Amino acid sequence: MPFWTVRRRFIAATVVAVLLLIAWAAVVITVAVTAVRDEATTADAIAVLGAAQYNGRPSPVFRARLDHAAALYQRGYAPVILVTGGVGSRDTLSESEVGRRYLVKLGLSGESAVALPAASSTYSSLAGVARWFAGRDTKRVLLVSDGFHMLRLKIIAMRLGLVAFSSPTPSSPIRSNARLNAGYLLAEGFKVPVTWLFQR
Repeated sequence: MPFWTVRRRFIAATVVAVLLLIAWAAVVITVAVTAVRDEATTADAIAVLGAAQYNGRPSPVFRARLDHAAALYQRGYAPVILVTGGVGSRDTLSESEVGRRYLVKLGLSGESAVALPAASSTYSSLAGVARWFAGRDTKRVLLVSDGFHMLRLKIIAMRLGLVAFSSPTPSSPIRSNARLNAGYLLAEGFKVPVTWLFQR
């Protein structure tokens, strides 16, 4: 009788499925814990992850991130805010430039609000942050985004040689919408392992 009978194959597949489910749940829990942990501390720069912009105006999610970064700057956590983000379809302005202009309207000087070159992904956005730090003695960066994003951001930042601390946006429309926030947290359960395994 062959070793891999139908029954044994079913049992093995079930065990593998259960183990994968447990691993995914563990990642989601870690994402959720990181999402509410504010590590705000002094750094060389604050980096804001971009989000949608509409005709030169930050979306509510992006605006919440920028407002939080501005509050951290005003409290003296860092001397400069780096704004990341890409260019959406049919857009002429990048999210990073729109974010920089918004921060200047809040009262930051042009030297204190820096728009990094447009990027097409979270990884390329943080790679832009790492390039800004090139040649500097220290690479302490305070990351600002939505809470669900933080674990993946820290993994990428570490891979890029940055010393990263997270400060999730407390007033984000995503965080205040329980169903939407849960959806993002669950999705990160898949994105974080992919980032850990393949983005090096």
